[in-house]
Amino acid sequence: MKKRALLFAIVAAALIVAAQESDILIKISKGDKTAIAVPDFRASGAAAQYMAVFNQTLWNDLDSSGLFKMVSKSLYPLTVPQQPSDLRPPRMEPARRGQPPRAVPQGPWLTDWANPPVSANYLAMGFAAEAGGAFALRGWLMNVGQQDVANATVFGKTYAGELSEEGARKVAHEYAADILQRFGGVTLTGTKIYWVHESKPGIKEIWQMDADGSNKKPITQYNSISITPAVSHDGTRLAFTSYARGNPAIFVHSLETGRRLPFYSPVSTMTATPEFTPDGRYILFATSISGSAQIHIANLDGTGLRRLTYSGAIDMEPKVNPKTGEQIVFTSGRSGLPQIYRMNREGADVQRLTSGEGEAVNPAWHPDGQFIAFAWTRGYAPGNYNIFVMDVATRQYNQLTHGTGRNENPSWAPDGRHIVFSSTRSGSPQIWTMLADGTQLRQLTTQGRNTQPVWGK
Repeated sequence: MKKRALLFAIVAAALIVAAQESDILIKISKGDKTAIAVPDFRASGAAAQYMAVFNQTLWNDLDSSGLFKMVSKSLYPLTVPQQPSDLRPPRMEPARRGQPPRAVPQGPWLTDWANPPVSANYLAMGFAAEAGGAFALRGWLMNVGQQDVANATVFGKTYAGELSEEGARKVAHEYAADILQRFGGVTLTGTKIYWVHESKPGIKEIWQMDADGSNKKPITQYNSISITPAVSHDGTRLAFTSYARGNPAIFVHSLETGRRLPFYSPVSTMTATPEFTPDGRYILFATSISGSAQIHIANLDGTGLRRLTYSGAIDMEPKVNPKTGEQIVFTSGRSGLPQIYRMNREGADVQRLTSGEGEAVNPAWHPDGQFIAFAWTRGYAPGNYNIFVMDVATRQYNQLTHGTGRNENPSWAPDGRHIVFSSTRSGSPQIWTMLADGTQLRQLTTQGRNTQPVWGK
């Protein structure tokens, strides 16, 4: 009975048909932020109709990166430069009648943006136009703390895309990526979020969307239950559990062709939570072919199945350290309520990472292999999960969500600064993202019930 309750707690309706808190997250996403001013860009000709999309996309990309303090547009000067030649230093008038020399403005200048009330460190500026039937942008990044235009110009570059909203969005992403790169940031443009979408009771399919929640579309159309998605580290394959053939089985799809790939899945009453190894050669998953659900590893086509855990309890949700390919964290009920454990690639050297209080599930490795995010009921009634992050070496942790519904299934973005997760804070379960310090929450889905997100390249 205890095993059945544990299984329900871990994968919920999908399978139906104390360390001290620390400042570890400061190392991930906190710290002094660079102030950047991003005025609305203007355009001439046919490009003008797409500038609202461009300006919003550029702002969102820079804002959501967590790298910048976005200076409010209400503080900007009335005259906005569009190119370096628009910047003109003030003319100095000589002293008169005992008065000191006076700076007389001759047009927009760097100090207009560096001094209060703007107080920016950098200025993004440029202009767009139609060029040969394309959406063309000339964009610059200026360090407004410099004394002259030459030294202030960090870079200037020309971008082009289709003369459409999609083309304007593409150009904005590329320009933002070049800005982020100058500050050690990594753009999430091109990355995908995969999740379980339930449009009607009893039908769950795997969907995908861009990092900002756009371009949503289904990956599976089995008209059945497809859950617990996992994406390979190179972003070419998707594995998940499907009930399309009756019993739960592991399915693998190519994300390049959209076709299902061969995978021999054991016949069992419970087969779920697949995970690719970083080298792409193996898949780990939980299956109950030997009694209670235990963690197994198989070749990429399902052959060579080998058991890794022998606890007699329910072991599932294996996640392989992306940095080393050796350490595996997983969820187990071997000590009672589900907790997070760690073992090596062969299933040995098992250690419990969480304290034993509450229920701890859904572990996910940070790309650097040092941290894990997970869902935990610590301090709350059973079932009311919140997202935590733990330094695996020290066992220190931070709580990211606080008393806002059920928050679970965290997954790290490739930049290591963002987390996607599911939450009931808006009523029904939906997909959200946040920075790794728990700030900048953004809701990505609104229709239907949406759970179990994973972030892939």
